[in-house]
Amino acid sequence: MARTDRDLLKRFLAGHVESLGLLASRYERELYGFLFRFVGDRQTAEDLFQETFLHVWRKRNQYDPARAVRPWLFTIAANLARDWLRRESRRRTLSLDNRVGGVDCEGASFADLLPADGETPLASLEVKEQYQRVRQALDAMPEHLRSVLVLAYYQGLKYREIAEVLDIPVGTVKSRLHSAVAHVLSYWRTAPGEARAATPS
Repeated sequence: MARTDRDLLKRFLAGHVESLGLLASRYERELYGFLFRFVGDRQTAEDLFQETFLHVWRKRNQYDPARAVRPWLFTIAANLARDWLRRESRRRTLSLDNRVGGVDCEGASFADLLPADGETPLASLEVKEQYQRVRQALDAMPEHLRSVLVLAYYQGLKYREIAEVLDIPVGTVKSRLHSAVAHVLSYWRTAPGEARAATPS
């Protein structure tokens, strides 16, 4: 029977160092994917992934056993990514190469803005132009909106999980996600060459 995340972390805290490696392996694809989409650079995402688990090692005595492991790991990763972005003091482009996941909200779906499954951005000139406009919208998006959108649409986290990761109220998560989607839609609905970099409040 496979051990739960909490079991692995408890074993690690009890001195079984290999359990941290198993936990890192379990989250390698998901957490690396989140970091890559957030910072837009593969090497940086790899470095931040490693740093996330180094942080777990260093701060192991501060872990609250009552807290779910997944949101805790995403909190650490998100904080490290935000710190890196601030140090870089420049925008990074998000990857749109992977399939977008679902989100528990009403209204327009971000997935509707992307090509259908199996269709690449270069399938046609029109699709290529649309793809570029979405990339531009994400690139221009403020970090506080970008983080909510990536956690919701790419990682599939629920409102309460995002609130925990970013340490903000659930209501703020909803309003930021709404603003992020509206921001992308404003680009999407603007004719090519006329997209504005306006940011919703």
